[in-house]
Amino acid sequence: MKQRIIIGISGASGFQYGYKALELLKSLDVETHLVLTKGAEMTRSLETNIEREQLLDLASQVHSIHNVGASIASGSFKTLGMLVAPCSIRTLSAIALGFSDNLLTRAADVVLKERRKLVLMVRETPLNLAHIDNMRRVTEMGGIIFPPVPAFYQNPTTIDELVTHSVSKALDLFDFNLPMPRWGEANNKE
Repeated sequence: MKQRIIIGISGASGFQYGYKALELLKSLDVETHLVLTKGAEMTRSLETNIEREQLLDLASQVHSIHNVGASIASGSFKTLGMLVAPCSIRTLSAIALGFSDNLLTRAADVVLKERRKLVLMVRETPLNLAHIDNMRRVTEMGGIIFPPVPAFYQNPTTIDELVTHSVSKALDLFDFNLPMPRWGEANNKE
């Protein structure tokens, strides 16, 4: 069976993380199921020059945020899990509290209940106690909180290198074989 993963993009700053995940996974011929919030659409148009069609063309399948009857809303639909990149605090909070009011949060809930990998690239600073508490809740449920913190040991020279490294590290948690600089390896710059 072909490898399959859900990519959620929510409305936090950092739309490029979700876009980069789709780019990298397309190069691996992984089946991707994309769901994005209205906030993600707004962030795409405000922060990037990426056209909507460019994004949609990268995904194997695109699901409407309103279609809670989509395949990814069922535990019988096998996936490796889900990456939410970026993950807004609103989305984190809904997932932490089991509030499945749209397809993105429902799919995340399904991933958790089926004990699959859920990786949230939470984008917010500074954090208040509610944010931290919701991160704890998700972690206790088996999710992974993965803020996109840049790694400078790779000596990045572009923003794209920083984004690519953060996303590659997040996708590494799903055991995808992506080339990336790793600390301690002879050639840290690829």
